[in-house]
Formats: sequence, C-alpha cells, structure tokens
Amino acid sequence: MTISIMFKRVQRWWALALILFVVDWITKQLVESNLFYGQEIPVLPFFDLTLRYNTGAAFSFLAQAGGWQRWFFSVIALAVVVGISWRLVKIAHENRWEVLSLTFILGGAIGNLYDRLVYGHVVDFIQLHWQQSWYFPAFNVADSAITIGVILMLLESVIVKKPEGTKK
Repeated sequence: MTISIMFKRVQRWWALALILFVVDWITKQLVESNLFYGQEIPVLPFFDLTLRYNTGAAFSFLAQAGGWQRWFFSVIALAVVVGISWRLVKIAHENRWEVLSLTFILGGAIGNLYDRLVYGHVVDFIQLHWQQSWYFPAFNVADSAITIGVILMLLESVIVKKPEGTKK
C-alpha cells in the first residue's frame, strides 16, 4: 500500500480531530476574552461557566509541581498524538468504533497540547456542581472529547462482536 493511499484512508478522521481542536480553541478564546480568572457565570442550576487554568493533568494532578510538569505532560500528549495518528493509518477502515474513539481522543489531546505549549497551562471553563456544596473540577471541550473517546472505546470493547479467531 502506498503512502498516498494510507493518508487518504485517514483524512476524514484527521479532519474530525481538527474540527474538535478548532471547537475547543474557539470556546477557550471566547471564555478568555469574556471572563476574568475565577469568575463564575451560572448557566443552569448545576452548570457554571468559569475561567480556570490547570498546570497539571486531570483533576489538577501535579498542578503545584513547580513547572516541569508542563513539558512532561506535553511530551506525553505529543506521544499520544503520534501514536494515535499511526494507529489510525493502520486501521482506518477496519473498525469504525475504534477509529472514532481514537479520533475523539486525538482531537482532545491536540487541544490540550496546544494550550500547554502556547500558554503553559490548560484553559478550563466548564464547571459542574451539585447545589453549592459539591464541585467537579473544571474542564473544557478537549477534555470532553477525550472522555467521549474513552467511553466509545469501552463500549466498543463490550458491545462490538469480534469474529472468532481474530485478534484486536
């Protein structure tokens, strides 16, 4: 198989990942230009828009580590982007569930990688809570895309039947 055919097979998936990245970037730009840090705007009884910065990983893991984590998580995200891109080339037409899940993860990884490289932190703005007593850590569109990708991958592993004698 030629390189041209391989890339043609994954173009639509990379396009979807790019769309997810652009939606993430636009929403972050809108929030940054309209809210000041820490401001909370109630939207629904359980949902606020806010502006937060996360220098760590999920749930602010290692957020107070002193700065080295920016590059550590950037390298991990870059490895994820390269690994998923390579996997997409290999399986572009074999398993649409897996390809779709990886594409969502790819789009989200690119979004948060961009933030780390450009700003040194990830911009978060979606805040879910129960009344005023329990708050889920703020997140963004990229985090949502990654979560959707993981859920799709889990569903695929449970729901999609594999022909007998085939490997995953």
